[in-house]
Amino acid sequence: MSVAHSLETGVLRRQDPELAEILTGELERQSTTLQLIAAENFTSPAVLAALGSPLANKYAEGYPGARHHGGCELADMAERVAVERAKALFGAEHANVQPHSGSSAVLAAYAALLRPGDTVLALGLAHGGHLTHGSPANFSGRWFDFVGYGLDAETGLVDHDQVRALAHRHRPKAIVCGSTAYPRHLDHAFFREVADEVGAHLIADAAHPIGLVAGGAAPNPVPYADIVCATTHKVLRGPRGGMILCGGELAERVDRAVFPFTQGGAQMHTVAAKAVAFGEAATPAFSVYAHQVVANARVLAAGLAAEGLAVSTGGTDTHLITADPAPLGVDERTARGRLAAAGLVLDCCALPGGEARGLRLGTAAVTTQGMGEREMAWIAGLLGAVLREEAGGRAARDRVRELTGRFLPYPG
Repeated sequence: MSVAHSLETGVLRRQDPELAEILTGELERQSTTLQLIAAENFTSPAVLAALGSPLANKYAEGYPGARHHGGCELADMAERVAVERAKALFGAEHANVQPHSGSSAVLAAYAALLRPGDTVLALGLAHGGHLTHGSPANFSGRWFDFVGYGLDAETGLVDHDQVRALAHRHRPKAIVCGSTAYPRHLDHAFFREVADEVGAHLIADAAHPIGLVAGGAAPNPVPYADIVCATTHKVLRGPRGGMILCGGELAERVDRAVFPFTQGGAQMHTVAAKAVAFGEAATPAFSVYAHQVVANARVLAAGLAAEGLAVSTGGTDTHLITADPAPLGVDERTARGRLAAAGLVLDCCALPGGEARGLRLGTAAVTTQGMGEREMAWIAGLLGAVLREEAGGRAARDRVRELTGRFLPYPG
């Protein structure tokens, strides 16, 4: 039974038609527009099935074998499967699959390693650092003393000399490597070396690349970092949630930082869905998918450059692209709105240098739909035409509908 059919004819349609209409409308939106947001993807029907399973009813505070509620025997089995699959997938000694989000995972990592007031070195927010990397609006910026390193304004790459100099000057308790908008692979060995030089813990925030790591299309931070934080959606194609990977020596500290310090009961239906996603990510088909994601991103980046956008770092190693539409005479907000009207959905982000802002695109979702390099070249051409106002309105929207109609996220 298709996703649309289950919504149209199922119990939700009968019991709550208002919400059913909203959900079917969202399915229609996802199916008729191009999802180019780098942090989004389409889960498999199997992951969706786990999310809607009876485990949604189960309260399971604690960990397998040590719950605060009865009746957790099968919940324990589901979590153990998720943990073992995550450990095998990423080569980690320990995995905690309970974090509700990537931010929750980072919060727990800080709680395991730091105390309020400790100094942390992380990518500056104006250069693509995450909210949890020191934003004053976030717990991280309020509880810890963050020092931000930056990107080279010319190359758009992490300024390694600055990282080392700041680390030796400020002697942070932890160094964070990770970004919301960095299109190249991070040098985890370098960050490990600097962390060791100053006696700091190394935390890898791998929320974006972890799915590529699972598919063998990106380097694995696990051998280098003390703690790896990640999301289970994005390229990994699982449910919205987080996880933590670490060595055995930090396992107890990490587990206690998740529960009971930062969270209560685990969302067991989400944990089960994570287990499904980890199982899918261990297959040869997922490896093919991950490498196609990168191939598509490189073609899309080259196409955007050919259309006149300034592509950061000259391209990408990952699923993610950042580009400045200014050479086409349009700012990032106007560009995002114009593209959204044409059915191309994407984000804005900080650009190298820390002052300008541009567009952030990703190829995970469209690759899940089965699109390849030919479609990426087509998308780049349409995006350029829309920004130059050579295409727009109903004509551009119809062209997007024609493409998405051939690559449905949930066929049938």
